[in-house]
Amino acid sequence: MNKLQHAVEEFIDDRALYQNVSKSYLVSKRAFDIAASLAGILVLSPFFLIIAAIIKLDSPGPVLFSQDRVGYKGKVFAMYKFRSMVSNAEQLFSEVEKKNQVSGFMFKVKDDPRVTRFGHFIRRTSIDELPQLFNVLKGEMSLVGPRPPLIREVNKYDNWHTLRMSVIPGITGLWQIRGRNKVGFEEMVRLDLKYIRERNFFYDLKIIFKTIPVLVGDSKAF
Repeated sequence: MNKLQHAVEEFIDDRALYQNVSKSYLVSKRAFDIAASLAGILVLSPFFLIIAAIIKLDSPGPVLFSQDRVGYKGKVFAMYKFRSMVSNAEQLFSEVEKKNQVSGFMFKVKDDPRVTRFGHFIRRTSIDELPQLFNVLKGEMSLVGPRPPLIREVNKYDNWHTLRMSVIPGITGLWQIRGRNKVGFEEMVRLDLKYIRERNFFYDLKIIFKTIPVLVGDSKAF
């Protein structure tokens, strides 16, 4: 266990409030995640091939982008996305870091020069997130939950911020349906903690249903 994971887990374990959910909910949530992610992968596989081909034609580099994220109780895992930026985007981060348009410990730039032509489309429609169905199938993520942060973000967290990692991270959550990039970091954390306190199976279904409009184009996404 690395130092980051140990620190996060130790703090979270002292806050039993955020773990007080029924076993039946956790079992049904995991069963739904497996069934839905597997069905999604099978149904969307022809679409994945089309997206992969367009990405290859649009710009040089791999189709998929893998990035280390911090998950449940501080455990680091590789999160998958369709590549929406130039292949050396990570190396160019220092050139755009000061242009951050989101408050707190997140980073978002509306007109990020690293984003490719096709990348703008798949980010706006959240198509770039679809490979995370494989993360869900592996148990590293859930369909619904707080978005997994970057290691450099977690290293700046106050203790209470780490409570958002007391559950398995998700592809979508309250942040996505309550304003996405228009919501600042502190408000995002409060939304995550609200979800963690109130979560149940039907709450998850409601969030998934409200996420669907994002797939046809979200003006707040960038």
